[in-house]
Formats: sequence, C-alpha cells, structure tokens
Amino acid sequence: MSRNAIHAFTKRFLSTPTPTTTITVKSTPSKAHHHVELPSSSFPKGYLLTGVHCGIKKNPSVMDLGIIISTSEKPTSAAACFTRNAFKAAPVIVSDDILKQNAGRASAIVVNSGCANAVTGKQGMEDAWTMVRETDALLPAGANQNNQTLVMSTGVIGQSLPISKIVAGIRSQLSTAGTRSLGSDFSAWERAAKAFMTTDTFPKLRSRVFTMKGKEFRIAGMDKGAGMIHPNMGPASTQLHATLLGCILTDAAVSPRSLQSALTYAVDRSFNSISVDGEMSTNDTIIVLANGAAAADAKEIDEQTDKEAYEVFKNELTEFAIDLAKLVVRDGEGATKFVTVTVKGANAYTDAHRVASRISTSALVKTALYGEDANWGRILSATGSVPLSPATVLDPTKVSVSFVPADGSSPLPVLVDGEPEKVDEDRAKEILSNEEFEVVVDLGTGGNETARYWTCDFSYEYVQINGDYRS
Repeated sequence: MSRNAIHAFTKRFLSTPTPTTTITVKSTPSKAHHHVELPSSSFPKGYLLTGVHCGIKKNPSVMDLGIIISTSEKPTSAAACFTRNAFKAAPVIVSDDILKQNAGRASAIVVNSGCANAVTGKQGMEDAWTMVRETDALLPAGANQNNQTLVMSTGVIGQSLPISKIVAGIRSQLSTAGTRSLGSDFSAWERAAKAFMTTDTFPKLRSRVFTMKGKEFRIAGMDKGAGMIHPNMGPASTQLHATLLGCILTDAAVSPRSLQSALTYAVDRSFNSISVDGEMSTNDTIIVLANGAAAADAKEIDEQTDKEAYEVFKNELTEFAIDLAKLVVRDGEGATKFVTVTVKGANAYTDAHRVASRISTSALVKTALYGEDANWGRILSATGSVPLSPATVLDPTKVSVSFVPADGSSPLPVLVDGEPEKVDEDRAKEILSNEEFEVVVDLGTGGNETARYWTCDFSYEYVQINGDYRS
C-alpha cells in the first residue's frame, strides 16, 4: 500500500464515529477515619517534634517541613533502609553517609515535602547537607552536634529545593518565642506527620505500648505515600518504588547493629510488601531511632548478648511496621479496594514473596479488582510468569485460588488443584464489591513458606491524579 493510500485510509478511519460507551465511575471511599487521635501517654519518651509551613508549598495552611529530635541523655541508635533506585536522591545519599560516619548513631530527622531534591546534581547535595547542619543546631546543649541529623525529602523530582525557606523554617525552632512549636504531645506528633504529606489524604500516625522483660516501652511512627509506591529497600550502605517515607521512634535501648538487623527484617515483611502502582521512587526511606529514654538503667538490647529480648523487639517492630505500611495502601491514589494477596505453599519465602509481588503489581489484576470482576485467570497468569528458585517447582495441577471476605464468612474457591470450580458469580461479586478482601494462592508444593502483599485497585481517579501531578 502506498503512503498516500495509507494516509487516506487513516483519515477515513479517524473520521468514522465510534460507538458511545457509558462508563460508570465509582466514587473513592472516604479515608478520613483512618486518622485517629492517640493518647499522649502512648508516645515514646525523649522526643520533640513539630511540623511547620516554610513556603515550599503555596498554601500557608499546609505544613511542608517536619523536625524530630531525640532529647535523651543516652546515645541514640539509628537505622535505615533506603531505595535501591539507581537515581538515589541527595537526602538518601547524605543520610546513608551519616549513618556510616557515626556507626549507626543519629539524634534528629528533618523532612520536607513539596520537592524531592532528586536528580538535582551538586546543588542538591549541598542543600541536603545544609539541612543537616541547620537541624543539628537544634539539638540540646552539650549533645554531639556534628552531623547528627538524617534527611528525607518528597515531592517533584528534578527541581531544586528553596533552601533559604527551609533554613528559615528550621531556624524558627531555635527561638523561644511564639514561632517555636517543638513538643511531645499528640498535636506535635500530628504536625510532624502532616509535614510528610503530598497526595496523601490523611496523616499516617500510629503508636503503641509494649512490654519487654517486664518493663513498658513505647513505639510510635509516621509515614507517607499514596502513589509511586512499590518499595524495594535495603539496609544502609548496601547496593541494593510516590515516594514512601517513614520514621519509627522508640524509647527502648537497642544497639545500632541489632536495630539495623531488626529493621531490615521488618521492612522485608512490611514496606517491601506493599504496592500501589508498581513504581520505585528515588527517595524511599524508612528510619528508626531508639533513644533508651524509657529507663535510666536499661542496657542496649543486642541480638548476640540477649537473643530473647531482641526477638521480642524485632517482632514488635515488624508488627508495627506492617500497621504503618497498610495505611499507605489504604490511602492509595484513587484506590477503592484494599486487598491482601497471600501466597502460601512455597518452599522458600522469597518465592512466595515474588509471586505475591507480581500479582499485586499486575495492571490486569488491579483493573479487574476495580471492576469487581473475579477474573482469576489473570491471577494465574501473573503467578506463572514469575521465575522461581530451584527450591520451589511449580506444578499447575496443584495450584489453588480463592477469594476470602474480610468479614470472616466462607471463602470462595475458584480453582482447586488446577481444576476450575463452578463459580457462583453473585457470591464472587458480593465479595469483590467490598472495600477489603483477600486473594489466596496456594502453590501446592507442600512447602511451609507464606508471604503476604498488600495492594489496591487501579481506578480512573488514579490516572487523573497522576496526569495532573505537576499542574
């Protein structure tokens, strides 16, 4: 066919009226109820926090700078897991460097929203170090004030920070006048949590009290993220997906090496097990501080010298991190569903985790979830596309799939040992019309390993939000 013939055909095709399709757009359920007021007594001792508006964002009522300071007289242990993205943002590089310099010690965190300070060259690095020095100056008199602050940033990539505004915002907390807002009550924690937010619809803040060796300790934390979420983070100084930022604070005393070990374990089973849209960010960071302020005579927990206490702390940290991570998925951009994907019957945890991740990131699965369509064929297709280790040999004749309601009623099997069930479509629609449910895939290998992922659906609103993000 000649070029002119192709042009004529294309013109005629494009001018042909297309049938009108009516699209029903479901409204996104309100998520405000996930923000709850917490008792001040549940927050860990020895921390001061605040959030302020420094001018990165245009709306003066919106907080865009958060500050967290440990006031404990004991050395504060610090641990972090950072993005594996090759284009690591300046705050990621700087925070990693500080943890290496200080052998896992740090006393403060500063975070800004509205600008990611990513792919910003030398100026970006200088700006991140400026944020470190300015926040160090807020530490209590007599404390080590040399590179004690870890930095986090979130927002648009490729734009430089308005560093003069940030510096002014940090310095406002040096004054004892009315501009100083550092505190330790719920409102202070809430201000800090709000400073993290970008497209988030509510501040993600949680706290709890736990017991270890007969003594009470407290743990609290906040995170942000609603889009560009599929983290793949590893511990500081290793080469390892909206930006996911989070910090967890405890008044337990934990050695730096054991804090990092516990965090790495917890992140693999929490933040590295969520997905909104399968996108890895340049800035993903989770930081934990442990300041030992709960008890003056408490010795630092270490996995080599006190294995029992370490296991208690590690499990508490993991369960708490899972709670925080779930809030990110519940607030997924345009999300109408919160879905747990459970993969069991693997011979290796990594295999179960890979399959759960693949199902959770499949656009075909996520659009079917939005359409409330029990299209288990898409789930199987995603499952079968994952390269597994030699430990887990997948036999399609042994795989089973079911949908499980969140209300505790009977599961709905759709595939049993590779054979399709006669599905009650009305029952399937009933389950998938709920805001929350579970998809269970049993690989049928006889293995005992199980992994969970938390994901959401893809909606029309997700496209709208991300199509207009820089507007």
